[in-house]
Amino acid sequence: MTLTDAMRDFVTAQGLGFVATVRPDGTPNLSPKGTTEVWDDDHLVFLDLYSPGTVANLRENPAVEINVVCPVRRKGYRFRGEGTVHTGGETFDRVVRRFQDRRGTDPTRVRSVVLVRVTEAAELISPAYADGATEEEVSARWLHRLTDPPAPC
Repeated sequence: MTLTDAMRDFVTAQGLGFVATVRPDGTPNLSPKGTTEVWDDDHLVFLDLYSPGTVANLRENPAVEINVVCPVRRKGYRFRGEGTVHTGGETFDRVVRRFQDRRGTDPTRVRSVVLVRVTEAAELISPAYADGATEEEVSARWLHRLTDPPAPC
């Protein structure tokens, strides 16, 4: 599946993906990854800076879903696919070099990189729009909720 320009732009703007993997006992594991990026036309990538559970799960079962959502607009994308863990070699080196160049990532912190071949993608749209609310109305409501009073995070 080829990522659309809209998907690519959205992931680039957000930079945070919620990565779901499957534990060996069949239960889900969800972990936020602030290094989520578009790698190429049909791959997303994220770094393993300290993701032992996610990486172990992917080594056993490559099934993965990444949700990238704007918390204010309440819209985003769901990407499903297969993750491959790289701990060395050309792909590892290229990914680490790109993160170092673009984000200033310290390469010594990178334990592995995960390349996700996207096989399905779909828009995510909050039920907040079900009553006919506009994006401006939903955004205003959620921005207010997140900032007044200030969010506890």
